[in-house]
Amino acid sequence: MVAGLFVVLLVIGVPVAFVLAISALIYIFSTGNTVLLDSYPQQFFGGLENYGLLALPLFILVGECMNEGGIARRLMNMATALIGSIKGGLAYVNLLSNMMMASILGSTVAQITIMSRIAVPEMERVGYRRDTAVAITAAGGLLAPIIPPSMMFVIFGVIAQISIGDLFIAGIVPGILLGLAFFAVLGWMARRHDFPTTEKLTFPQRLKAMRDGAAAVLIPLTIVGSILGGLATPTEAAALACVAAILVGRLVYREFDLRMLWPALLRTARNSAIVLFLIAAANLFSWVITFENLPALAAAWISSLSDSPATFLVLVMLMLLLVGMILDPIPALILVVPVLLPVATDVYAISPFHFGMIVCLTLVMGLLTPPVGSALFTASALSGVRAERIAVLLLPYLAAMLMVLLLLIYVPSLVTVLI
Repeated sequence: MVAGLFVVLLVIGVPVAFVLAISALIYIFSTGNTVLLDSYPQQFFGGLENYGLLALPLFILVGECMNEGGIARRLMNMATALIGSIKGGLAYVNLLSNMMMASILGSTVAQITIMSRIAVPEMERVGYRRDTAVAITAAGGLLAPIIPPSMMFVIFGVIAQISIGDLFIAGIVPGILLGLAFFAVLGWMARRHDFPTTEKLTFPQRLKAMRDGAAAVLIPLTIVGSILGGLATPTEAAALACVAAILVGRLVYREFDLRMLWPALLRTARNSAIVLFLIAAANLFSWVITFENLPALAAAWISSLSDSPATFLVLVMLMLLLVGMILDPIPALILVVPVLLPVATDVYAISPFHFGMIVCLTLVMGLLTPPVGSALFTASALSGVRAERIAVLLLPYLAAMLMVLLLLIYVPSLVTVLI
């Protein structure tokens, strides 16, 4: 009954957080375990009692300050100077800018929102079709939850109770591999569709773009460098990055007015509240799952299918591809990890970092696949291009992402090599 109610509530459009909380409550009454009602409020608030979750609002604030301070535009100009004058150059610039932005934002929807304002009009100006420009921008957004810092990694680390800093480090190689795979797709498309050649910059212009972008690069360097150097936790690194974004926008680029800070804080509070309420409600649902002994049942069923860790991960990938088409990555992550992580670590002896990377990468694809695809519909709404058209143009990038996923499944050392 609970499973049926869960599906019905999702189908009729009830917010996922309320679906999780209501389903947990219905389970308690339907099984007669009303004694669990005493623990219901405790489990709800217990989901938020984790220091690692402080990093979420701080990383959201970094993105807000960076957008207001003109940093995104400088990063794109810097990418143009790095790429040079080649066929399809602006498409490569778009992707490289997305990789730089991914190392700051960690949110696909936020990244697509910013890059759609900056990259798409510029690509149209030099001769790209609008739908092609939007698709490239949306594909670049897939890098945001993988290249550290990543909100998904923060949430996975909290659920799995493993080091978020090590998760960030583990995401470096997969993020680079994914970027290279997308560059390969762009190279093929540039030749096939005869993309325009980037305007050649003079040496002084190139030097100026590099000089202007140097300060912007301080922000991802602050985040990754402080974590890799053991100087700060991810939460502390996010706080340092907030300060860096404000200082760069205010003192270097002189575009960040302190009056912008209060609206940015309000937007951060609103977006953080949505995510944290979802986490709290999901903790209730995970509590019910554990009480029902679902992890053990899942372990027994999957173990009967195969005793190979790689086969298990392929099965998980296929299942999560379907889940990602219905649920956004964060609620899907919160739902599946408590069930599947014990199976991966206890039955198949898979590293939680390796498992987390496969789960996060797979669920990210759901952001750009129908019928839910929040990032897909964000790109569509911002550009005016039909979501169906964008989805078709994204197929080569999604295929490249699948190939990277399979490579990571069969070569786990690519994930764990730096940790």
